[in-house]
Amino acid sequence: MDSSINPDELHHSTEEHEHDEEGNKMFGFIVFLLSESVIFLSFFAGYFIYKTTTVNWLPAEVSGLEIVAPAINTVVLVASSFVIYLAEVALKRDNLQQFRLFLGATMLMGSYFLYGQAVEWSELEFGFTDGVFGGMFYLLTGFHGLHVFTGILLQSIILLRSFIPGNYDNGHYGVNATSLFWHFVDVIWIVLFLLIYVWQ
Repeated sequence: MDSSINPDELHHSTEEHEHDEEGNKMFGFIVFLLSESVIFLSFFAGYFIYKTTTVNWLPAEVSGLEIVAPAINTVVLVASSFVIYLAEVALKRDNLQQFRLFLGATMLMGSYFLYGQAVEWSELEFGFTDGVFGGMFYLLTGFHGLHVFTGILLQSIILLRSFIPGNYDNGHYGVNATSLFWHFVDVIWIVLFLLIYVWQ
């Protein structure tokens, strides 16, 4: 009886195990994003209910929100989803230079979004305690901004890891998960923009 191990079969088995492990990790991450979606949906539902049932919805002496700057921020953030996708494609082609370039651009676009939001907050005529609208506005935009900041941190980690030789040779789970998180953040913002800025 031949008990020798075929190296090719062993290599194939190892690749299958790594693929299954990466798939399990991604499934767990998707479940995490679904739980985050439930949180945002509860906030959206609360906003909708309060807006449709509150008589004096906007704070006193506030007629509405300025929409031009937030719209520009929205375009930048949505465009960054396409840029991080290009980073994923570059990594799959083993082009680390392009990967770093597109990932860095995504981080800059996300940082621009946060800067724009900070400027908007500094210029608003109402605060967190100014009525239900004030509380909901800062809660929703602040909670989303925290997710944008988290996404930038994750991108900085995978960018630094790209300088470790051979780090992405055995899978791209971290990159794929970070990209998926960023797409999630973008979709949530589109809903927020329509809910808060367009539907005034």
